[in-house]
Amino acid sequence: MSTKQEAYAKISELVTRFSEQIDSYKQSDYNETLTRRDFIDPFFKALGWDVDNSQGNAEAYREVIHEDRVKIGKATKAPDYSFRLPGGKRLFFVEAKKPNIDIKKDISVAYQIRRYGWSAKLPVSIITDFEELAVYDCTKRPKPSDKSGIARIKYINFREYANEFDYLWNTFSKERVLKGSFDKYIQSDTAKKGTATVDKEFLESLDKWRTYLATTISLRNKELDEDEINYMVQLTIDRLIFLRIAEDRGVEPYGQLKVSVNQKGDAWQNLFFNFKNADAKYNSGLFDFKKDKISVTLKIDNKVIKTIVKEMYYPECPYEFSVLPVEILGNAYEQFLGKVIRITPAHHAKIEEKPEVRKAGGVYYTPQYVVDYIVKNTVGKLISGKTPRQISNIKICDPACGSGSFLIGAYQYLLGYHKDYYTDHGTTIGKKNSPVTPAGELTSAEKKRILLNNIFGVDIDVNAVEVTKLSLLLKCMEGETETTIAQQQKLWHERILPNLGDNIKSGNSLVDTDFYDAMLEFDDEERKIKPFNWQRAFPEIFKKGGFDAVIGNPPYIRIQSIQENSPEQAIYFHEKYQSAAKGNYDIYVIFIERALNLINSKGYVSYILPHKFFTAQYGEGIRKILLSENNIEEVVHFGHQQVFDNATTYTCVLTLSGIGKKQKFKFQKVEDLKEWRNSEKLTNSEIAFKSLSNEAWNFVTEEEKIVFNKLSTLKTNLEDVTDRIFQGLKTGADKVFILLKKAEYENYYVAYSNQLKKDVELEKKLLHLLIKGGHSKTFRLQSTDLFVLFPYEKNSNNKTTLIPEKKLQKEYPLTFSYLKENKDLLKSRDGGKMDAINWHGYSRNQALDVISTPKIFTPDIAPKASYSIDEKGEIFFTGGVSGGYGIKVKKGISEKFVLGLLNSRLLDWYLKKISTQMRGGWYSFESKYIKHLPIKLIDRKNKEEIKIQQEIEKLVDLIIHLHKELQTIKIPSKTEQLQTRIDHTDNRINQLVYELYGLTHEEIAMVEGENN
Repeated sequence: MSTKQEAYAKISELVTRFSEQIDSYKQSDYNETLTRRDFIDPFFKALGWDVDNSQGNAEAYREVIHEDRVKIGKATKAPDYSFRLPGGKRLFFVEAKKPNIDIKKDISVAYQIRRYGWSAKLPVSIITDFEELAVYDCTKRPKPSDKSGIARIKYINFREYANEFDYLWNTFSKERVLKGSFDKYIQSDTAKKGTATVDKEFLESLDKWRTYLATTISLRNKELDEDEINYMVQLTIDRLIFLRIAEDRGVEPYGQLKVSVNQKGDAWQNLFFNFKNADAKYNSGLFDFKKDKISVTLKIDNKVIKTIVKEMYYPECPYEFSVLPVEILGNAYEQFLGKVIRITPAHHAKIEEKPEVRKAGGVYYTPQYVVDYIVKNTVGKLISGKTPRQISNIKICDPACGSGSFLIGAYQYLLGYHKDYYTDHGTTIGKKNSPVTPAGELTSAEKKRILLNNIFGVDIDVNAVEVTKLSLLLKCMEGETETTIAQQQKLWHERILPNLGDNIKSGNSLVDTDFYDAMLEFDDEERKIKPFNWQRAFPEIFKKGGFDAVIGNPPYIRIQSIQENSPEQAIYFHEKYQSAAKGNYDIYVIFIERALNLINSKGYVSYILPHKFFTAQYGEGIRKILLSENNIEEVVHFGHQQVFDNATTYTCVLTLSGIGKKQKFKFQKVEDLKEWRNSEKLTNSEIAFKSLSNEAWNFVTEEEKIVFNKLSTLKTNLEDVTDRIFQGLKTGADKVFILLKKAEYENYYVAYSNQLKKDVELEKKLLHLLIKGGHSKTFRLQSTDLFVLFPYEKNSNNKTTLIPEKKLQKEYPLTFSYLKENKDLLKSRDGGKMDAINWHGYSRNQALDVISTPKIFTPDIAPKASYSIDEKGEIFFTGGVSGGYGIKVKKGISEKFVLGLLNSRLLDWYLKKISTQMRGGWYSFESKYIKHLPIKLIDRKNKEEIKIQQEIEKLVDLIIHLHKELQTIKIPSKTEQLQTRIDHTDNRINQLVYELYGLTHEEIAMVEGENN
């Protein structure tokens, strides 16, 4: 590999040579091939790349691939160079041109390289004729009309190579790329607005084509029902995409679909001829017309078929299918499957989001790095050190396969392992029975064998099953050309692709056929349940005990949704599964229990799923199951880190093993997702099973366990020292009852009403200062200009009651007038339940009697302990995420002492072990968590403890006073000085709390280290 100095010298030499003969190089007879050989190849060799494969690697292991160039008119169907990481992952494309092309201004060449890079979802790619070099941002969707400067990151003339050498070396040299500088450069320079990833654009195309087809099929084939229309639309799109990709990969003649639909006659029937030929050639099941009885007689408007096919070709089509990864298709299809065609009574087609998807907040497509991690830690362990013969017995399944992303990941891992195995063991290549081609790739027969032997999946959605099959078939066909397929057909005398009907099946993974026992008749909704018997579907696998790996991303559907749409299924779950016995669970917990019944005694289960079941009440059933066998292998806890795009979901990777009775399991808490993704060596802690019970799981490491147990075993918690921990007010109409202070007069305030969008006058007596959660900080309340209108009073029994309407009108006419102006809205709350004499009150009666009493306040969510105190009961607050909780300490127990403990780093550390983590590193401070905080009540006979309590109380008084003083100071130097004193006081409180709770220096260091 060249050093930086050597590279500089070589490129300088090339610049000199080009400069001396520039006129001859710019002649039309100096072609692209000569340019590549004389200048572009040496240029990238100088940057350290093995451009001409001098190491003699098989084609599959070359770091620079020279793509086969398929000429279509003036267009080239593949980029000239593909630069790759070890293992074959593409980094960037380079497209070569001859020097008489004006790269700086030519629109077509810019569009060409951007189209390649965008379709392959690469961050950048290069176009060069050596005289000029242009680097393009490939995250923006290219358009044929784009000017050449659009999305161009860098333009360098050859005379500037010396001055720009640092950029060239630091960005594109092999040495720097392997060290990650390329990734860092891409992440920092191309994160721009206006990007449109290929998977999102492809989803838009899929949605558009579905709408075209659904409309024409529903109108012209009225004998078809909704399910049949959905199926035919999906199948037609799948077939077109398969053949279109086959064309761009050189497996099928380019343009044949376009030629077929533009012939005379019925475009659909002309296209059908291509489908019949594909059935004879591929045998994939995708074109199986023995099973598909509808396509033959299907009627589709010529215009629709011609439009769809036209949009699959240049220039209307932005996709370069030859470089479009199967994984990208899967991402788009996963979103696509979240919608369904509904047929109106007039037989018009409507595209709607599936109810379960809508309630779940969308489709969660698993990022590739999570798929790779799960596959590596399950499939990777299962096949490590094994021969291909041994691996053929390993069975991998995704029981909710969706578009097939996990099965694609597992299949790709198997292909890579087999390729490496045959290379390392000197397998004879190119012979009839050899699994390896002369180029070092796996033969199509070997890829087919691996797919049929190892990969299995189930999904309740028949369309998802078809997409999974399509994705796997395209992966199986990757790297094939018309020539390689013809050669292998000649050798093997069989059709190219496998039929996956016995591997990928449609059914309900959670509902067995015993569901039928209780059902004599079925309506349409019940038929959608699709009971599925695993043993009958995969008899040979279950004769040997089950699958070796069950992997995936099970659906996140609340049981309330199941109860609403399929009550019989909800009853079945409750009776069949221990994990469904309690609470408002999510069905992913049932998928965990089901998976344990699907694996053999040495198998693995690995899912990405929400981590809420670790602490939620509904998770008790599955926690009990997992503890009964001690079969957790590893937990990767993502905490508040967001794995899924465009969705706030708190997840983990849970890996289980059929081999149970372990003492400990590995645990990773991911604090930085980017770092975790890029880390080669991951740091695992260990959690002892004996530290867990059926109650909420608070994962503490061996190091943390001593402190955690020391606190957990204290006899008194916050709930014991309080009369009440209560949520704030619930008005049901905050826009009416919460107002912004504008001006103050003797008997009334002027305040802004968000509901009426104007200033209003209201009597002072019924307005109270209101804080939101964000107003409360550690030991202090920020000032507020918010009021809450509180139309209540104390009666003779000291109970808080709603002021009667007549009394309100008489004594508080301004307030009554304001409420009356909002009467229609107030009466409509709770579905009209407020349409009574209490229309002017709150929709909930919670906290009415305690809101005006002294209390400690905590926000509902916060990044750290943010308890403050309302010593006079003057401050009101609301409930919910933007509000918080009040804590009424019992008489005889010091509020200031409790406040000091609650705000301490020690109890904050403890809360973060037992609470739920939110996005951005925030935590829940709900009553169900804070009530368990251990409170160390002092021993009245222990003078040291009495002294500590008194000191804490004194310091809490001081820090509250200092915070109030800080709010009045305007000189920066005094502010800084006062803040230093506050920090010192806070630190002193923390040291006293550590002393009171009996922590050692080592334990304090551990707590402090984690808090930092």
